[in-house]
Amino acid sequence: MVRIFSLVLLLLALPALAVIETYEFSDSALEKRYRALSEELRCPKCQNQNIADSNAPISQDLRRLLYEQLEQGASDDQIRQYMVDRYGEFVRYRPSFSGVTIFLWVAPMLLLAAGVAIAVMTLLGRKQETDTTEALSEEEQLKLKAILDKAESNQ
Repeated sequence: MVRIFSLVLLLLALPALAVIETYEFSDSALEKRYRALSEELRCPKCQNQNIADSNAPISQDLRRLLYEQLEQGASDDQIRQYMVDRYGEFVRYRPSFSGVTIFLWVAPMLLLAAGVAIAVMTLLGRKQETDTTEALSEEEQLKLKAILDKAESNQ
């Protein structure tokens, strides 16, 4: 019982091992900008986390660098550009619109247009199939009636 209790206490203590960084900002506006930028920049190692949520060493370095640049008076655009120059457009969750990233911006619209085109073509194809079916001629109707009558009499 003591072992189980010790294990539970150990598991509860694991979140305490998480890195908690606190920076003393000279202005509350800088802190707001820090939070916004750290949520906008992607961790180069984790790839699916922003630097605010990641505990990877590179994210810790980027948060420290972000803090230092904000305190030195760098604008948000200057910080973003520095990160892009160093790590590429991948570091941004919302890459800028350029010749390199045009596919990222246009691809969803192209896929949507292709889906609509396929749906329209499929529906039109089905309509044409139903329009091309002809009614049975009188002779065919008589043959069908004879077959059905014969089938009923055999039962």
